[in-house]
Amino acid sequence: MIKQIVLGLCLVFMGCKGNAQKEEMATKAEAKTETSFEVTKTKAEWKAELAEDEYYVLREAATESPFTSDLLDNKAEGTYVCAGCGTPVFKSETKFDSGTGWPSFYKEIEGNVAYDVDYKTGYERTEEHCATCGGHLGHVFNDGPEPTGLRHCINGVALDFVPDNK
Repeated sequence: MIKQIVLGLCLVFMGCKGNAQKEEMATKAEAKTETSFEVTKTKAEWKAELAEDEYYVLREAATESPFTSDLLDNKAEGTYVCAGCGTPVFKSETKFDSGTGWPSFYKEIEGNVAYDVDYKTGYERTEEHCATCGGHLGHVFNDGPEPTGLRHCINGVALDFVPDNK
């Protein structure tokens, strides 16, 4: 009897839908529709231009393994750009250590990152991609630091780093 109660409670808790990501971003994003981007290429062109891991993350919305990105511990000043098209998407001053294993930022470069709703994990998440080429960057969550309270959890392989010239 106790096992049945525990099992029932586990099912109830697993079925509960969290609200952390449901607020503003996911509601602002609309379900995926056909979108045209300034930079468009065929699948073959992207495959020829990108490294294999870049292709799968940027073009197939894969996720790199945590703690594998060379950019994770990068503390240099500069700009993070889309590895697919070079569009600036994050500034180094907004980067922080989230402890998640992926480069994290509390603010994007406005207008250069676009959002969609992603249901791949069975619940609503806010996916972010490059607004210029549509490349998948990662996801944004409402558990980041001030001043925005956001955590842009980004695949490092989707980014290139351009250091500031000082």
